[in-house]
Amino acid sequence: MITITTTAELEAFCQRAATMPYVTVDTEFLRERTYYSKLCLVQLAVKGDAEEDAVLVDPLVEGLSLAPLYELFANENVVKVFHAARQDLEIFYIEGNVLPKPLFDTQIAAMVCGFGEQVGYETLVKKVAKAQIDKTSRFTDWSRRPLTDAQKNYALADVTHLRVIYEFLAEELKKSNRSKWVEEEIQVLMSPSTYIVEPENAWKRVKTRTNSAKFMGVVMELAKFRESYAQSRNIPRNRVFKDDALLELASTKPKTGQDLGRSRLLLREARRGDIADGILAAVEAGLSKPADKLPRPDRSRDKLQVNPALADLLRVLLKAKCEITGVAPKLIANSAELDQIAAGERDVKSLSGWRAEVFGRDALRLCRGEVALALKGQTVDVVDV
Repeated sequence: MITITTTAELEAFCQRAATMPYVTVDTEFLRERTYYSKLCLVQLAVKGDAEEDAVLVDPLVEGLSLAPLYELFANENVVKVFHAARQDLEIFYIEGNVLPKPLFDTQIAAMVCGFGEQVGYETLVKKVAKAQIDKTSRFTDWSRRPLTDAQKNYALADVTHLRVIYEFLAEELKKSNRSKWVEEEIQVLMSPSTYIVEPENAWKRVKTRTNSAKFMGVVMELAKFRESYAQSRNIPRNRVFKDDALLELASTKPKTGQDLGRSRLLLREARRGDIADGILAAVEAGLSKPADKLPRPDRSRDKLQVNPALADLLRVLLKAKCEITGVAPKLIANSAELDQIAAGERDVKSLSGWRAEVFGRDALRLCRGEVALALKGQTVDVVDV
């Protein structure tokens, strides 16, 4: 079991990996006490069964640079393989301003290949690699050193079994001519905007039942302050104040420290100092916003004239298409998108790209009355009218 602790060792491994068709990658990190994930371990493996084909990289060792790994990520001759890559990619983008290319996400590929929705790594290990994962180290504090052999073995298993899974799924996609489908889905993961939370847009993450423009203006400013404060101090946003406290503040609109003291939901630490000052300033800024600058909730769905019978037929069509193709329904369309189609909207993701091939074209034909659905035994067929 090899643990890389120097930049020179990492560079040697990455140079060797650069001659390989792919490298599997995983990370272990902590985020409970910080805004940004703290990278604690990187696992890498290339094709082969030798000990040196799978390594651990310890980024907590002083002086170790991940620059050789980032250079490998930029090498387009080597496929970088992850499972459920989003959190891993966020770490590498924030820390190294790099996104691995080309990228292969086995969770997305498994959904395309008929393994269901949001299939877990452990499930794929059982079904594809025919192996079991030792779960005893699952809740490890990966920032503590030294790591035990059990912890290292657990971490390495996340990339060694991934080699078998990748090769199997890549072959399945090739046989079914669906590789382009996965590439299309991965484009979202390759966009830097996926990993950046702009404080100005933080209010969109806050769920509220109130649509008052003035209320939303205060929510916007409070969420903006909270996000900026959390980012600048690298602490979780809920450590500043939680959503329920944010909504209470937007409702009560405190103007003084004494007003803050009456809050039922605000943490004690937030009732004084920089956070208290920031809250009062945010409330004032929200109340003074001109009307044309106030955020508006998305009311587009309220105006949808959904044909409920057509929406139900689209759900039946989606289920039938997914059973035939083995693609997870969630990957093609969600319930809201089906309602949009039934209401006459056409700028919907499920009507374009590979989804149109699987579902979208027949969905539009169904909407136009050009096809009907017929039950034949246990299956639903699309029949020309």
